[in-house]
Amino acid sequence: MTSRRVVVDLRSRTQAFRMPDAVAAKLVAATPAGWHTHVVEADTDSFGDGAQSPSEESLREIADAEVYLGFGMPKSLFVAAKQIRWVHTGTAGVASLLFPELVASDVILTNSLIYGPTIAEHVLAGVMQLLRGLDVAGALQRRGVWDAAPFATDETMLRELCECRVLVVGAGGIGAEVASRFAALGATVVGSRRRLGAGAPTGFSRLFPLSEIDAELPHADIVVLAAPLTPETRQLLTAARLALLPRGAIVCNVSRGALVEEPALIAALRSGHLRGAVLDVFAQEPLEYESPLWALPQVVITPHISGVSTRKFWDRLSALFLENWAGYREGRPMRNVVDRATGY
Repeated sequence: MTSRRVVVDLRSRTQAFRMPDAVAAKLVAATPAGWHTHVVEADTDSFGDGAQSPSEESLREIADAEVYLGFGMPKSLFVAAKQIRWVHTGTAGVASLLFPELVASDVILTNSLIYGPTIAEHVLAGVMQLLRGLDVAGALQRRGVWDAAPFATDETMLRELCECRVLVVGAGGIGAEVASRFAALGATVVGSRRRLGAGAPTGFSRLFPLSEIDAELPHADIVVLAAPLTPETRQLLTAARLALLPRGAIVCNVSRGALVEEPALIAALRSGHLRGAVLDVFAQEPLEYESPLWALPQVVITPHISGVSTRKFWDRLSALFLENWAGYREGRPMRNVVDRATGY
């Protein structure tokens, strides 16, 4: 009898997200009777929503596969997957997977909402660097200068978290982890959520619909973008909305670069209206060498790695996939099923 096949395509060329041999062995060892797991050894791409060009090995192995586990799934690979019934992506974002062929199909699509704790700590670290003027301290250190004066200026504006109101756009897995950490350290946290009926996760003092964001921005000391990229959130932070923020506010984006009008953000930083920004995602990635953002000392730039957790990521991903695989085989509800209509 022919085995039902799973293709695992997680050998990212980005070392931080390259599946270790031990994880591959774990998935193979967990393969139940009647199934076969093929681990693709060719490099793939874990950047953003995942690979856009499949390897020759992936194309060869996907033809009769029932299940695919990878970083995203290129359209050409999906079209070649004649027997595919379930796609699980190791990414949280799925925008690049919602091409017409997949959306129109009855293939189950699940994503990996496992990045919350890691990204929340990344956000907290970046924001604290600016609140405590560690960007200024670093510049002085590199010059070998001992000078306390810059820390008493309005530009540096040293603050405690208990003074701050944090606005989190997106109260899902990432936003909830962000809120719980900031609230635990004394900040007041409010947030937007599409499904207000789902209630407010721990840490949020109040939730509001995204349509009310203009009324909330003037009171926000820190804005954290943690929502998926959808038509509603694309270019959410425009020049007009950045102008609504109080002077000295901090913007943190760990979602997708397209949520922010990047030239307007650069202008707000250059003018001194914003204290700074913590940016892990950009309109164009990799961030082009000519971008003015590189030269702005009050900007914390990381290359889309806020979700990197060398040890915990693979534990969480393999546990989620194996749990869902059991649910798939047994006809039980699966976790993180993507709603094609909302895009997450």
